[in-house]
Amino acid sequence: MSTTHLEAIVIRHATAADARAVAELAILDSREPLRGPALIAEVDGVARAALDLSDGSVVADPFAYTGELVELLQLHARAAHGTRIVRDSFVGRVAKSLRPVAVRA
Repeated sequence: MSTTHLEAIVIRHATAADARAVAELAILDSREPLRGPALIAEVDGVARAALDLSDGSVVADPFAYTGELVELLQLHARAAHGTRIVRDSFVGRVAKSLRPVAVRA
């Protein structure tokens, strides 16, 4: 008989006590540290990914499967904060730099 381990996933606001874990994720991910308030995703009590609520940038553990965790962070940010987080990508950075254009009918 095989046993299945269910992982406990927690999405929550990062606190000052999480600063070291979030900084370590940035180092592992070869990314700049997050600068604003953040959400953090933990798996079985271990920080695996974090999302900056001010600009949507993400840091994640490259040695763990974190794709779905990042999606959960983005969904939670949209639902809890009523904002659309633009993915931290080239397209996202370009989209954030564009000004809206008024269309006349």
